Amino acid sequence: MHVEADIYATSPAVTAMLCSKNESVAKTLMLLMELLGTYSLPPGATYPIAHDDIWPKGDGCAATGDLDCLGNQSVVEQQNETRYEQAHYKCEPATTIEELEAVARFAKSSSYTSFRTAVKLARPGSASPAESLMFAVLGAPMRFGGFGCCSLPMGGLVLNYRIDFDTLAVNMSSGIPYAICDLYCPAAGVDNEYNGIGHELQNARIHDGNRNNGLKAMGIHVLVINRDQMKDLVALEAFAQTMHRLAGVRFRYRIKGYRKRQAAWLNALRAGIGLAPV
Repeated sequence: MHVEADIYATSPAVTAMLCSKNESVAKTLMLLMELLGTYSLPPGATYPIAHDDIWPKGDGCAATGDLDCLGNQSVVEQQNETRYEQAHYKCEPATTIEELEAVARFAKSSSYTSFRTAVKLARPGSASPAESLMFAVLGAPMRFGGFGCCSLPMGGLVLNYRIDFDTLAVNMSSGIPYAICDLYCPAAGVDNEYNGIGHELQNARIHDGNRNNGLKAMGIHVLVINRDQMKDLVALEAFAQTMHRLAGVRFRYRIKGYRKRQAAWLNALRAGIGLAPV
């Protein structure tokens, strides 16, 4: 966009391409997921993440190490950390897959290899950094360090997919008319839910229980991934194996050193949203 003489503003898609120069695929992917999603990290996160630093810094702690508060912290520390970790804002998507693909066709330089690859991996609809991380870990191809669930039939994984309840499901859920699935696998009929600190409150647990009953009435399997399991590769592998089994697809590694790749991929993704390595 032409602002004034010799001054132009680039679109979010072009800006993402420029920011991705010589960056990793994982870091670029997390940026694209944010631009395609309905959330935005605060401006204060930009500089630390761009310079491979941790965001936010914990008060009196070395650094924040989780998507939510840590279970072994005091109540005050949990409140402080949660305030920072939940500081992402709801917004409209800044770009579309179609626009990113158009820019990727233009970005032919080897400096933008990560951008072109990340565009192929990205999906719209994420509502939080935690959902983006969950998608990228479970969905990315195994050669990157993911668990390959995006290769499953019927589109692999869909973020924030709406399922409207029938009469039986509405009754079983005590009147809830529909459910929004954090990460839905159509081929397996599985709803992967990330349960952060907000889901541990009593009212949230009651609502989640009713909602999950409604999904069960619709024949949907609900898998709940908590914040500790998002750092546990063995647990994440089990979630992926379950989805493959329910989709009727064999889960098999065809690469060597897959656990090292998975650890490196997970840590690179975490760095893309300012989290410490595990």
